[in-house]
Amino acid sequence: MANETKVLGMKAESGRWLLVVTGLIINICLGTVYAWSVFIKPLQAHFNLDPKVAATKSILPFIVFLAFFAILMPLAGRLLDKFSPRLIAVLGGIIMGLGWIISSFAPNMGILTITYGIIAGGGVGILYGVPIAVSGKWFPDKKGLAVGLTVLGFGVSALITAPLAKWLIGPADAKFMILGATLASSSPAIGVMNTFLYLGVAFLIISVLLSLTMVFPPAGYKPEGWTPPPATSLAADLVPGEMLKTPSFYGLWLCFIIGALAGLTAIGIASPCGTEIVKCSPSSAAMAVSIFAIFNGVGRPVFGWLTDKLTPKGAAILSFVIIIISSLIMLFAVGEGDMGLWITAFCGFWLCLGGWLAIAPTSNITFFGAKNAAKNYGVVFSAYGIAAIIGSLVSSRLKDLLGSYTPTFYMTGGLAVLGVVIALALMKPPAKK
Repeated sequence: MANETKVLGMKAESGRWLLVVTGLIINICLGTVYAWSVFIKPLQAHFNLDPKVAATKSILPFIVFLAFFAILMPLAGRLLDKFSPRLIAVLGGIIMGLGWIISSFAPNMGILTITYGIIAGGGVGILYGVPIAVSGKWFPDKKGLAVGLTVLGFGVSALITAPLAKWLIGPADAKFMILGATLASSSPAIGVMNTFLYLGVAFLIISVLLSLTMVFPPAGYKPEGWTPPPATSLAADLVPGEMLKTPSFYGLWLCFIIGALAGLTAIGIASPCGTEIVKCSPSSAAMAVSIFAIFNGVGRPVFGWLTDKLTPKGAAILSFVIIIISSLIMLFAVGEGDMGLWITAFCGFWLCLGGWLAIAPTSNITFFGAKNAAKNYGVVFSAYGIAAIIGSLVSSRLKDLLGSYTPTFYMTGGLAVLGVVIALALMKPPAKK
């Protein structure tokens, strides 16, 4: 019975919200990758990279991180069927933290790509799906909202970690500020490599301790007083092989690629776009990244709620419209000094990336059922890795070849138009047999 189930010593109706909170905090640690643009210039200087290839080389750790994040997601989803979520989460937290720590000793960008990209990114891939699966199972009545709040931490991570990393790196007179609030008068100026070490130790401790709270509800759990509405019975519990035979999967997968590609591209170049196109200071760019992170985070519960209310198709189309508008702003309105327009456009990109990290898992459960959600979402999430590789490589290569990030936004806008067409045609539950 629901009223006999306990969560962290509390009645399930209250205790299950604590699992959302711990999952959110874990995601703050995991989401520091979204602050990568703050590391780009210091790493280019630290390794003395050739300006002709600096943009491409300095984005590679970010790309590989996101790729291995996506690659390890399906494996972790399958392991959840055999082992407890607590065990998988602790394993992912250890690997992720060690990847950050080892990265502090990297002698060049190639080794950093391995230690940060493969090890830390792989650890995030193992851990990331656990809080999502836990929230989804504890909240069949509010799955979009619960999943959106859980992954909120991943989105708002850069709100904290971007200015924190900038403050740790230096210079000595830098101030640690979040939304204008000064939290420290001066920077320790430990440098970019020691920043990896400090953050890695913190992430290892926090993620492992909070992973101990991860637990699934007992079989047959339903929230007290909740009866599944008839609509939920339409979602058959498909296994991955069955899911791959449906047009619904390819509609969701392709739309996820497009939505994530636009957002990840913007995240990877956010800070340098500010300093090179708008000509703002590095400190102002780091501050803007923390503002973008708010929209990235807010996008998750907002679009999770919208997916419940508007259906996955409606939420997807809305996200693509926002991406199109943001791309047009960057192409035709932003120049030197136009900081307000730049912030507006990038807030749109980050909002929609956060949105897709709620739309996709919620749609996965809505279309293909909750029973195999972890395994199915591991397959769906491959879209995120593909988006990371394509978006970041194209934007960085265009910068090296053409000397500007602006042409990137022809790609994001054009693909968003295609996304609207795909969503209209394929973003719907599979036909019942």
